[in-house]
Amino acid sequence: MQGAYLEKQKVLVTGAAGFIGSHLCRTLLDGGAEVHGISRKAQLDSEGGMHWWQGDLANASIARDLIAAIQPDIIFHLASYVAGSRDLRLVWPTFESNLMSTVNLLTMASEIGCRRIVLTGSLEEAESNGGETVPSSPYAAAKGASSSYARMFHALYRTPVVTARLFMVYGPGQQDTNKLIPYVTLSLLGKQPPKLSSGLRQVDWIYVQDVVGGLIAAAQAPNIEGQTIDLGSGTLVSIQTIVQQLADRIDSRVELLWGALPERQMEQTRVANIKKTYDSTGWKPQTSLTTGLECTVDWYREQGGSLHKPN
Repeated sequence: MQGAYLEKQKVLVTGAAGFIGSHLCRTLLDGGAEVHGISRKAQLDSEGGMHWWQGDLANASIARDLIAAIQPDIIFHLASYVAGSRDLRLVWPTFESNLMSTVNLLTMASEIGCRRIVLTGSLEEAESNGGETVPSSPYAAAKGASSSYARMFHALYRTPVVTARLFMVYGPGQQDTNKLIPYVTLSLLGKQPPKLSSGLRQVDWIYVQDVVGGLIAAAQAPNIEGQTIDLGSGTLVSIQTIVQQLADRIDSRVELLWGALPERQMEQTRVANIKKTYDSTGWKPQTSLTTGLECTVDWYREQGGSLHKPN
């Protein structure tokens, strides 16, 4: 098991109660790591040995106190305000939750010291093609700035940070019904026609447990500090294809309302460079799209086909 490589090491996971964080923590615990999670909301220590801390890393003094108290060997920074909307009201929340928290964490970890910090980047970050880069959303701007800070911290202060750029993560346990796969799956299970855009956008989809393996690989691969690695499938698949596969598995009789929603501005189309990631870390995705969607649909069925929207 990949998590076993971090056996007996003290690991801090921010955003540990979230979709990816919860999967990562279970794998680390199974591998024998001492896992500490930070959440803005109070959490109960689990029977599996999880150690919970409450705090907002956007507050510098709280971040300093938490890092000093935990003294982690490895940090996975997954905490993030994830919203792809272009709404002006998201500028401050994404700046505070995504950029301020990252800068605070990098600063405190640089002062106190740790073996490796793994930040999560995003496929939404603007990519330079020799000209100016224009972020497509407040989230993309905050994530892009966080990645820039990570490179600066490594260059100036030798902070042992690696950025794992995540592509479109899906799988069991994703409870954000604003995301495509949970929304469409729950709509189909409930016999409700999902409202969709044209569905023409091509996306690199990656199963959550493959992402967990990639994050752990980023934490242990030697001599990759300061680098960015891609965690994706290396293949583009359209939204139409994903939705149709879900409909075929759940109920193909439910009408799919294509074109009911407008296209979002400046959508990114990018495929993960998994060869570079493999060369750097030895990681590559293991789960096919067919298997991943089957496991995902099965999980939602087990939940009774309904979830509450997150706060």
